Amino acid sequence: MEKILRLPGRAFLNFLTYMGQLAALLANLGTAVRTGVWRLKLVAQQLVAIGYGSQVVVIVTGAFTGAVFTAQTYFKFKDFGVEAGVGAIVSVALCRELGPVLAGLMVAGRVGASMAADIGTMKVTEQIDALRVMAVHPVDYLVLPRFIAMLISMPFLVAESITFGLLASHCAAVYGFGIPQRWFWNHVFEHTNETDLFCGMFKGFVFGILITIISCHQGLAAENGAVGVGIGTTRAVVFSSLALLVVNFFLSILLNYIFPMGVAT
Repeated sequence: MEKILRLPGRAFLNFLTYMGQLAALLANLGTAVRTGVWRLKLVAQQLVAIGYGSQVVVIVTGAFTGAVFTAQTYFKFKDFGVEAGVGAIVSVALCRELGPVLAGLMVAGRVGASMAADIGTMKVTEQIDALRVMAVHPVDYLVLPRFIAMLISMPFLVAESITFGLLASHCAAVYGFGIPQRWFWNHVFEHTNETDLFCGMFKGFVFGILITIISCHQGLAAENGAVGVGIGTTRAVVFSSLALLVVNFFLSILLNYIFPMGVAT
């Protein structure tokens, strides 16, 4: 019984410890940025791996999400005779929620796992210790290039998710359900403004920070050989995805308070 009563306290202390470790890694990143050691070649390599390499999964996810959301919205709106408003609902949902969240989840699954596996393998094979022997800080060499590349790539990936989601929504609505094309786009541009797009881009920026910090931390904390690398990779994806969804809720409330939905600037 005593062990059961201790579980909540132990879980809370473990959570605080984990948050402290993430904060320490973020502080080390800040120090690395101030030193000006950018390693642009590594940044370019990570831009290709993260941005270019993630385009297919992000585009496919965004397109089919836009299409299926259009279909479900049309089926329900038709009961009320307001099916012409499908474009407006899908557009706002893609810009503010579906585009950034689904792009973030796809990148967390693809890139987050890769980051944790790469760095974790270096950790258990003592390559990170070798970097320290050569007076190269692991955060400068391994984390900072990935961090910079992720911050650059995520807003563009979110934009691609939104764009292809809207194009797929247009095809489903116009060619699948017979909604007039001009009607569809008029509603999209009438009810979607630049603040909706900004909300999606800002969320992508924040999600990129979360994915990089959590995934790289799991890689740096890996131990016990291949088993530890596998555990760290799994935790990187799970923790990144959960953090993304939780933070998205609070970001949505905050951004809607600052930029109310449907209010033109």
